[in-house]
Formats: sequence, C-alpha cells, structure tokens
Amino acid sequence: MKTIQPPTTLQPWPTEIPCKWKPDLPYLETFQLNPNQPPIAFRLSLQKLDLLTRHATTSFNQKLLFDTTPLPDRIPAVKEIGSSSAPLMSASFFIGARCHDYNDDYMQCKNENPGRGEFECMKEGRKVTRCAQGVLQDINTYCLIEFRKHWECLEQHNQQLFQCRPQEWTLNKCVYDTMKLVKEVPDQPKNSTPVHLRSQQIYAHSKIPSVLKPFAPPSTKEDNEKASQ
Repeated sequence: MKTIQPPTTLQPWPTEIPCKWKPDLPYLETFQLNPNQPPIAFRLSLQKLDLLTRHATTSFNQKLLFDTTPLPDRIPAVKEIGSSSAPLMSASFFIGARCHDYNDDYMQCKNENPGRGEFECMKEGRKVTRCAQGVLQDINTYCLIEFRKHWECLEQHNQQLFQCRPQEWTLNKCVYDTMKLVKEVPDQPKNSTPVHLRSQQIYAHSKIPSVLKPFAPPSTKEDNEKASQ
C-alpha cells in the first residue's frame, strides 16, 4: 500500500494511485485499519490541511453536571453510599444477608415495570441504599480494623477474594460475633466445603499458614462435618 504525503505546494491530483472518486480535491491519503479489508482513502483540501497543522494540539473539556431537580415526596431522601469498589466487595455478602428482602422487592418492582424500573422503583431502590449504608456503618463501628485490612488486601490483589482468605476469616468472625451476619456463597455444590471455608486456595499466590483456620458459625461447621463424612 502506497501513501502519498501532501506536498507543501499545490500540485495536481496524483494519477499513479487509482481512486473510485473523482479527483476534485488536491490531496489523497490512504490508510488501512483492517488488513483483511481494502484501504480507506480520504482527501484533504489545502485549507483544511493548513488548519490541521496549525491546531495539532489536543485539548480536553471536563465539566461536572448536577441535576438539581428535587425528588418527589414519596421517595425517601437518602444520600449515596460514596464508597469505592473494594470496601463494597468486602461487605457485599453481609449487605446481601441483611438486605435480602429489600433487594428482592427492588428486583420484583423492576420486573413488573420493564423499561421503566429505574423511574418507577426509586422508592424501593432508596430502601436498598439505606440498608447498605446501615451495614457499612455497623461494620465500621464494630469491625473497623478487620474490615480495613480485608478491603485493603482486595485492593492490592485486583479484588480477588481467594488472595485474602485469612483477612476475610477474621472479618467474618468479627461480623458474626457483633452483628450476627453470616457470609454465605450462593449455589455452592452440596456435600462439599464452600469455597470461602477451604483451608487452602489453589489459585492464591501464597500458601495459607496452617495455624490460620477458616471461621464458620456453629451451624455451618456441623454441615461441613456432615459433608466430609
């Protein structure tokens, strides 16, 4: 593929490169985005070429837009959680445990209002947000150190849960002792130990010391013992 660079002075249309368009502009540039497709040709006028060379610098315009329209009175006023992804990942199972009913109500409302769930179900969505805020507030109150160690580990390991099991077990124990919330991974195979309660994680970068043991509530321990028999 041959490419002709635009000269500094005006010259006639290049005749050595075939083009299906009429040569009504002075310059032809060819470039190829996909090697399996023919090259794409475009033409630049002398005035446009001069404009491009003069204003070659790139500029960005960033502006924050805020919707100041107040919500209707029927929708509870709730502030956004304002958390990054790692703390939300760390607390997600506890949020699911306490806010299960609110989540189900919100999803049912969206299913009953296809295409308009974001507008018709704002009241249910605000309840989900308020419940999640309560869980995060309680975790920060009773298990701040354990919580911070876990989500910092997730943030340093690309939010891969199997890399941070020891910190997770400590957090799970603290949350259960103070808030009576249990982490449960859905759709786990029956008659097998849940993945978050296994003493070794086969994909983890480092081996977990044998002195560290997974934490499981009494009912979960009994189920795991039955599954191992």
